Amino acid sequence: MKTTELYKIYKSNPKICTDTRKIEKESLFFALKGENFNGNKFATKAISDGCSFAIIDEKKYCTNNKCILVENVLETLQNLAKHHRKQLSIPIVGITGTNGKTTSKELIHAVLSSGKNCYATKGNLNNHIGVPLSILEINKNHEIAIIEMGANHIGEITALCKIARPNFGVITNIGKAHLEGFGSFEGVIQAKSELYNYIQKNNGNVFVNNEAELLIELADNIRKTTYGKNGDCKGNISEITPFIGLVFGEEKIQSKLLGDYQFYNIMLAVCIGKHFGIADKNIKLAIESYTPKNNRSEIIKTKSNTIILDAYNANPSSMTAMLYAFDKQNYDNKLCILGDMLEMGETSLKEHQEIIDLANELKLESIFIGEEFSELNKNAYRNIEGFSQYLENNPINNKTILLKGSRAIALEKLISLL
Repeated sequence: MKTTELYKIYKSNPKICTDTRKIEKESLFFALKGENFNGNKFATKAISDGCSFAIIDEKKYCTNNKCILVENVLETLQNLAKHHRKQLSIPIVGITGTNGKTTSKELIHAVLSSGKNCYATKGNLNNHIGVPLSILEINKNHEIAIIEMGANHIGEITALCKIARPNFGVITNIGKAHLEGFGSFEGVIQAKSELYNYIQKNNGNVFVNNEAELLIELADNIRKTTYGKNGDCKGNISEITPFIGLVFGEEKIQSKLLGDYQFYNIMLAVCIGKHFGIADKNIKLAIESYTPKNNRSEIIKTKSNTIILDAYNANPSSMTAMLYAFDKQNYDNKLCILGDMLEMGETSLKEHQEIIDLANELKLESIFIGEEFSELNKNAYRNIEGFSQYLENNPINNKTILLKGSRAIALEKLISLL
């Protein structure tokens, strides 16, 4: 079936489902495949549960006239999203970066939504499946959209740009992450720069941290708007504890975000808000109303301790920034519980040792969890199960605890014991 023909069906059934546990009536089911699943097997169930059509790519699962057979379901989904994007005339802001993508996206969304009907990527649907799904959720009522783009190998951002076709772009920062996939820090730079390259070729505009020398250099020949302590959109930090406060123009913002490194995420949202005509007072209210969630700098009070949960992801740059920020906080009895940083490749042990050294240099009481930390520190725990057993007989009380590690370490499982 041609994309244009499928698009007519999509226009009558504009909801997309890829999981039969979350079927919506009168939607299209795309039978995606993965290493451990085959969506084709669930096409009949999807239809019986209320989907109008199921798009499949294995003929033996074509059980009735509501099954649409294509060569490749994923490519069909991506092509449908590309076609839909061409029908949209709204501005789309593409956002990528090593750290801060999701927090920045949520802040920008909060700011723009105070004056416009703004769509933003839900959760972290930022890959080759998530981006087309996000584009297909944009409808005629939306006035602007923010599309998050993640990558763990070179060429991925370019592919996502061809789907989302952003006319505005943001790279929050470039640091050491997914080195296993990128090969080196230079590979990270090349991959993240793909967004700038796309924006430049298509005469778009980028928003650039004025204090990030590498980003300024990479954006040298691109139309840009700068933000930070200097630049086109300026602000200054007014306080850092317990949460960061800042001043821009005549407005003072008191956020619910921890760490002075959040200044640039906030100023990015301020800059984009002002660019698209959001009033300063609305920008202030939107940022002050934003509360971190989903394991990203969440403040959790238990019966025994205060926990700062920042365990959605971890890499050397985000870990370093958080340790410095935690050190500056005026909490009593601070404790760091740090999990391994994954996908670091050949430099993994070196990067983990530098984190241990930094924690020691800052004189932060620290507990380390994970295979990599265990190779370097004899007192480290190889997994959270080992540390959980220790906690059962050695409870921790009256501490402010930073939980920071890669998602797969699952440090959030410790909360019930803390």
